[in-house]
Amino acid sequence: MGACQASNPLLDPAPLPAFDRIAPEHVTPALDVLLHDAQAALERATSDAVAADYDAMSAVLDVATERLAFAWRAVGHLNAVADTPELRAAFTDNLARVTEFHTRLGADERLYRKFKAIHAGAAAAGLSPARRQALANAMRDFVLGGAELQGAARERHAQILARLADQSQQFSQHVLDATDGFACFASEAELAGVPADVVEAARAAAQADGREGCKLTLQMPCFQPVMQYADDRALRERLYRAYATLASDLGPAELDNSAVMREILALRQEEAQLLGHANYALLSLVPKMAGSPAQVIGFLRDLARRARPQAERDLAELRAFAQRELGLPDLQAWDMAYASERLQQQRYAFSAQEVRQYFTEGKVLAGLFRVVETLFEVSIREARAAVWHPSVRFFRIERGGELVGCFYLDLHARAGKRSGAWMDEVRGRWARPDGALQSPVAHLVCNFAPPVVVDGQQRESLLTHDDVTTLFHEFGHGLHHLLTRVEDIGVAGIAGVEWDACELPSQFMENFCWEWEVLQRISAHAQSGEALPRPLFDRMLAARNFQSGLHMLRQVEYGLADMRLHTEPGSEASIQAVIDEVRREVAVVPAPTFNRYQHAFSHIFDGGYAAGFYSYKWAEVLSADAWSAFEERGIFDPETGRRYREAILEAGGSRPAIESFKAFRGREPRVDALLQHQGIA
Repeated sequence: MGACQASNPLLDPAPLPAFDRIAPEHVTPALDVLLHDAQAALERATSDAVAADYDAMSAVLDVATERLAFAWRAVGHLNAVADTPELRAAFTDNLARVTEFHTRLGADERLYRKFKAIHAGAAAAGLSPARRQALANAMRDFVLGGAELQGAARERHAQILARLADQSQQFSQHVLDATDGFACFASEAELAGVPADVVEAARAAAQADGREGCKLTLQMPCFQPVMQYADDRALRERLYRAYATLASDLGPAELDNSAVMREILALRQEEAQLLGHANYALLSLVPKMAGSPAQVIGFLRDLARRARPQAERDLAELRAFAQRELGLPDLQAWDMAYASERLQQQRYAFSAQEVRQYFTEGKVLAGLFRVVETLFEVSIREARAAVWHPSVRFFRIERGGELVGCFYLDLHARAGKRSGAWMDEVRGRWARPDGALQSPVAHLVCNFAPPVVVDGQQRESLLTHDDVTTLFHEFGHGLHHLLTRVEDIGVAGIAGVEWDACELPSQFMENFCWEWEVLQRISAHAQSGEALPRPLFDRMLAARNFQSGLHMLRQVEYGLADMRLHTEPGSEASIQAVIDEVRREVAVVPAPTFNRYQHAFSHIFDGGYAAGFYSYKWAEVLSADAWSAFEERGIFDPETGRRYREAILEAGGSRPAIESFKAFRGREPRVDALLQHQGIA
């Protein structure tokens, strides 16, 4: 390795990225080397010098492509959590090159022939079940990647994938820039009703800008409590309008995602037709559990039918309360969170802000770790690693003194960080061809309120109960990736798991946030240190399914809109019309005509959920049914925990998700548990 290469942290062979040293100027030189090496590996793997043998191919090709992926994931991660103009430019400049290589790799006829020879060879029958699954997935993915296309169709397919990568990145950048670009200033009087720590953070943000008053943004730790608690209706409307029109035709023209969405939908439709499918939804479902768009649409409409009576009661009750108690005879979208919070306070005698005082970040983390350690027979220890922000922490998971996996924890919202919460892969578990066992590493990212400095003293971050649930959810994804025992990189952890089953472990973990035994472990009042009182927990539990009908219909609405946009050719010309039709069919809460939620719907335009948003509800059926096994035997029953770990988490993508579910539950999943848990049955 030359001197320049040796000094480039993206080419460092260390097992973890050097996040503290990676700079925008490192990206292109590193990609020059990595793409050259990966291309050379592809040429060698497809030559006569390498036999049509699984291990021989992996030793040449997987080693080079995994090294490329490892570095590119680090760049992509920094682009999502520490965005700067320079880094964004470096990422964007190289995105086309990386996409082009992977497109060629997935469609390479020579490589496809080699894999077909492996698949048809006598040795295939002797492969391990996990490796046979990985090989079957590879054969399927070659077809989906265009390996059977010829001539102009092959060239056009490559062009489509390159353009889709570019436009998805544009979509994401517009949402981030529109979010970071909005701010309004309010007086403390206008923030009457808003929790004190939120006001303090907004005041500090204004002072940092050299302004009077309080700075309000569309970051969730600011936006959500204002919508939920601010008595000033005009202020709520102002923030709601800004949020509901993010990156749309009703905002700055340079950040409008309208044309981007149209092009993405049209390109996906064209891609599907090139690959022999009538629409993109059919193409998207090939590697998923669901069998057809019709099955998904039927599933969603059945949930809507079951939830609608409850949702109509929820809304009628809220409207009556708003008129009677709040003087709001014309309940609007910007009143919904506020009126709902007030109704919940009146009915159940508590507020989300009261509960929040019991969930200090440190106590919640310690309690979460204890739950995981108890149930899955591991230990979690903080360790040292290079990070991209001072607030980021790094942990090791061990069992019996041996390393299982590691994870980075990035919990706080900040400028330059993509909104939402997610788990992402740093690297996967893999028995490498050189004999070394590579342990898995994950990113766990949230956007909670950061600690606030008051009178020179830093106050620990407080989490809402929804934040706690989000943290447990993302940790479930992390466990799926980290606790795998599979050693074939293509099906270890989350790799190879059907997209509509990926939410099973995450939604499963949410259930712990509603258990008295668990809440005792994860709660401590910010001032007194007392655990959550039982009477308050009982009121929370009684309110658990508050407006569950409305929540169910909202998720169904998003899932149905996504599926229709990707099922109906020509939908790119009528996106708003499709959204409006779905609302009329499903929603009971009228949306303002200016609402453009789809313009920031990153899940389907830049998040892998295209024709797949239904997965949340689909997998929730699985997770609710899986949780029922713990309800039957006890939530910390060691035998049930071990069976779940072995059947679901450790198996990863080494077999179809339905087989893993049946291995744990002993039968097919049933929808009853989901409806019962949400009070809709």
